[in-house]
Amino acid sequence: MSFGLYVFGYVIVIVGAAFLLHLAHVPQQWIIGLVVVMVGAGIVTGVTNTRTKDKSE
Repeated sequence: MSFGLYVFGYVIVIVGAAFLLHLAHVPQQWIIGLVVVMVGAGIVTGVTNTRTKDKSE
């Protein structure tokens, strides 16, 4: 459930950032590049913060 909340939150942030950049007349290739980087960061952050720790350690 926590990973789903991370994904939902990052989707809202990414869509908002892309929309603001579009309104600021930033070229589309820059917006796409930023979205790709933000998606990668969101996945890494979500997996890192929601994975369960191994009990044997």
